[in-house]
Amino acid sequence: MTEIVTSQTPPILHGPSEKEKKYDRQLRLWAASGQAALESANLLLVNSGAGTVGVETLKNLVLPGIGKFTIVDDAVVNEADLGVNFFLDDSCLGQLRSECCTKLLQELNPEVQGDWFPKEKSTLDLRSILESSPTFTLIMYTHPIGKESLSIIEAYANQHKTPIISIHSAGFYSYFRINLPGTFPIVDTHPEVDKTTDLRLLNPWPELVAFAQDMTKNIDALDELEHGHLPYVVILLHYLEEWRLLHNGQNPISYEDKKAFGKFVLSKARTNNSEGGEENFQEAAVAINKNIKALELEPGVQELFNHQVSDEIELQSSFWVIAKAIEAFYRKHGCLPLPGALPDMKAQSNVYVKLQSIYKEKARRDAQEVLETARVITGGKGVDPAEVDLFCKNARFVKLINATPPSEDLDAIYEAESANDEAAEAMKVETGGAFTLPMSNLFIYLALVATSHNPASTADEIMSSITNAVPKAAGSERALQAAQEVARAGGGELHNISALTGGMVAQEMIKIITKQYIPIENTCIFDGISSRCQVLRL
Repeated sequence: MTEIVTSQTPPILHGPSEKEKKYDRQLRLWAASGQAALESANLLLVNSGAGTVGVETLKNLVLPGIGKFTIVDDAVVNEADLGVNFFLDDSCLGQLRSECCTKLLQELNPEVQGDWFPKEKSTLDLRSILESSPTFTLIMYTHPIGKESLSIIEAYANQHKTPIISIHSAGFYSYFRINLPGTFPIVDTHPEVDKTTDLRLLNPWPELVAFAQDMTKNIDALDELEHGHLPYVVILLHYLEEWRLLHNGQNPISYEDKKAFGKFVLSKARTNNSEGGEENFQEAAVAINKNIKALELEPGVQELFNHQVSDEIELQSSFWVIAKAIEAFYRKHGCLPLPGALPDMKAQSNVYVKLQSIYKEKARRDAQEVLETARVITGGKGVDPAEVDLFCKNARFVKLINATPPSEDLDAIYEAESANDEAAEAMKVETGGAFTLPMSNLFIYLALVATSHNPASTADEIMSSITNAVPKAAGSERALQAAQEVARAGGGELHNISALTGGMVAQEMIKIITKQYIPIENTCIFDGISSRCQVLRL
């Protein structure tokens, strides 16, 4: 008897591991795949100047468990460092800043590996460090930086296709700029849940049609429970058929038609019940605007299909192979693969599960067709089915970053931003200051760039640099104000500005490393005086 009971004892259920407990909240954001990407990443920080913003960035990467980081910084800790860098203390005075920061950063998360260069107070050889180290996943450097060091970093990044992020923080101003190696695709963009629903009500497949027809063949004879628990997908499919019979086969696409169709659907609900109506019919009426619409490609998907890949090696990457297979699917069927998700709705449990399985099975068939197409494309023989599944589920929201080159015409950008500033001033005058539009941060960027290699530049020198880059900015009052503020800072960093900037940079780096969510394109400029960010493609 004892043996029988033992054999029937269910297996022991194991709770989350210590690691899962530690990283629980972030795993909900980027899942195990994103965490694995973080833990395999190898980052390089080339630190210079006051050195605070780069270390603050690393702090926000060490905490979520980046794999390894290396700090290259030949500065020796002095009294000024102690006032702006929380990862230094009195015991660090006279020691290498890179070593002290590395050791204190590792205390935040002992699982993260850290290294620093130089190992002793001597001349720094950045080129040999790059050549002797494992390939870096991403490189960031802080301003001011020497021109020779910058050229070495850029050459390395070009050779290894490594993303670079430059960061500059001075006084109340900062910016960071992302340089990605060519077009950077993001499949798992995490769109809003309510935007991902694709019920295919105007383009149903046979199994869905058969299911809906079977449930509604005697709709008027259904008892109160069954009628009040028809899924709204079934309700809409049934009454779309009736609508088309009354409207020459046309679907209710226009706003007025949708409004009329909603009233038509609600008129079919039973009101002689205890609730005075039926919730499922109300759900159906609400769902009309979002789910009854003509099939059309999202702008991002159209950009994906139209994008010309110049690099033959890149063209044979799994992303572009699957993208070509998705395009072939679209050309054949007139729609993208079905994601397969079904939103919550009022229905009996067994009915909902059956309907859910119909959507999931259709999504599996679509993904299988895309996989088979991908595997006959050059370079697609070893395509991972899981990667295809993810692509199919997110096909509508795939995003290409850096798909088109940024504008190199600073004069044109200056004119556009100046026009926006004039409109903002006019709005302020017209409303008596009750309503204001944000002013451009372009002048802050130009002033900071002028001190990229020389933080001790005067306001006049900064203005000279700005007008050399953008002749039309000569005499601009806002450009002069930015120049004066940057000159006043003299390359010094304010810890709160650098900490905030470091948080923003780390966030964008995580997006790039995990290839999840959508990173900013190009340049983000922060004005700590007005507490405002602006993203520009420069």
